[in-house]
Amino acid sequence: MAAASSANASGGQAVSYDSDYDYEELPASTSLGMHLVAGAAAGIMEHSVMYPFDIVKTRMQVVGSPSAVVSSGVARALKTISTTEGIRSLWRGVTSVVVGAGPSHAVYFAVYEQTKVMLTRSGQASSAVAAGAAGGVATIVSDALMNPFDVIKQRMQLGGGTGAYRSIVDCAATVMRREGVRAFYVSYPTTLVMNMPFQSIQFGCYDLFRRSINPSGTYSPLTHVVAGGMAGAVAAALTTPIDCCKTLLQTRGASSDAEVRAASSMLQSASVIYRRQGVAGFLRGIKPRIIANMPATAISWTTYEYFKWVIARRSGSSAAQNI
Repeated sequence: MAAASSANASGGQAVSYDSDYDYEELPASTSLGMHLVAGAAAGIMEHSVMYPFDIVKTRMQVVGSPSAVVSSGVARALKTISTTEGIRSLWRGVTSVVVGAGPSHAVYFAVYEQTKVMLTRSGQASSAVAAGAAGGVATIVSDALMNPFDVIKQRMQLGGGTGAYRSIVDCAATVMRREGVRAFYVSYPTTLVMNMPFQSIQFGCYDLFRRSINPSGTYSPLTHVVAGGMAGAVAAALTTPIDCCKTLLQTRGASSDAEVRAASSMLQSASVIYRRQGVAGFLRGIKPRIIANMPATAISWTTYEYFKWVIARRSGSSAAQNI
């Protein structure tokens, strides 16, 4: 077997190898731990880098938010929050995301890879349909881990008196004491209703865009950035209405509005939003959501694909040395 050779991986150039392995389909010998490490790194990078835009999205979606926040643009909202509450407020609750995103995304990508292999015929490349279905299955498992951390994150993002928690531990303890464990999972069904199509659309579109941009399948960082960003934008835009319902359920305990606090399902939250804000209420936060998801998804996929490439390269080098 010829030794693996590569082109320059920087600057978005494709990288190819003469060995018999394909980095897109990791060897069967690749340990579960490797999938977990790659997924955890991708998840932490995805959620932490674009966090300030997620705060703007949450503020815009909360029923009863000041009109100045809702009607202002993303840039103005960022400036308003940082000016009135301090620059650190744009990162309030990020610890919860980092702590939760690591394990949840580790499990997510591990389940995704295993499910994709099961849904794909042996010896054939993974199709966009298989990738989308695998993304949906992985969502069910990972969201069960991430949902409590997401609730804590959004409670801390509200700011002001309702969000004045000392830490994520204080926030979790306060929510548990006042509302019980149910508060951490009241939005779980709605989260699944949102994230299953979101992830299926994202994974399906990513696989489709990636293969269209780079048919050879060689390692190309630029391909992963573009395909990941486009897939994230499409998925974010199409699932924004459900995200508005999820935000209402996850922040209802911090609301002084009796009708909002009484909402306990996706249908009830949708009813409240429609009565208060009309159809436009389901599109609140769509701009910051897209702005946050495009680079976040691009970062996530680029990080994950890089780890896959490193793992595959090491596996290929080990195989070559054993010949």
